[in-house]
Amino acid sequence: MSSLQTRAKRIFLLSPAKINGIRARLVTGENTRSHIAHRLRQEGVSLGELFTFLSGLYFRGKLEYARTFAAAPSNIPACMVITAGAGLVTPDRIVTLDLLQDMSLVALDPRDARYRDPLDRDARALLGSAGPDCQIVLLGSIATPKYVEPLTEIFGRQLVFPSEFIGRGDMSRGGLMLRCVQAGIPLTYIPVIGATCHGRKPPKLAPLPATKLPV
Repeated sequence: MSSLQTRAKRIFLLSPAKINGIRARLVTGENTRSHIAHRLRQEGVSLGELFTFLSGLYFRGKLEYARTFAAAPSNIPACMVITAGAGLVTPDRIVTLDLLQDMSLVALDPRDARYRDPLDRDARALLGSAGPDCQIVLLGSIATPKYVEPLTEIFGRQLVFPSEFIGRGDMSRGGLMLRCVQAGIPLTYIPVIGATCHGRKPPKLAPLPATKLPV
């Protein structure tokens, strides 16, 4: 990695967890007894904690990596989460069951104004605050238009992603980012525009120590 990339101002945008899968039903179901489901119905849960529970290793890796390697300008969040219907949200934002259910009704489809309009609004505001010299790092898939289309339209070549993601699945990416956090060595960022979406599958990573998710 070049010294220029190391010194660059950098903000991370994290793709969201799946909010209509099996683990989501553990917190939204009427008869669920999990601790996180109880908190979601009472005082609420931070978006970062909730999405880590829903997604496991992948979102945990993204969140820890972003918090470790972000270099945001003053008064700008170091990382933000792309959401369905709520735009860009900090991982510390408290989420209630009602908000989670509202997001579950919106598709991550750039043709859907319920998703696109809040995302465009917040991305333009972020660009205005961060300026043209700040990297906007997407920690998410570039193989579909759901993130790439709206974000490249606003950020252009400022929008970058880790080149090491190419060829890896979600779990492999999560494990890779956790290893980078442990080693203190960031990944290599390249512009999303013109990037190859698919590549040869890299060798499997060595297993990480098991981490128990909250219940």
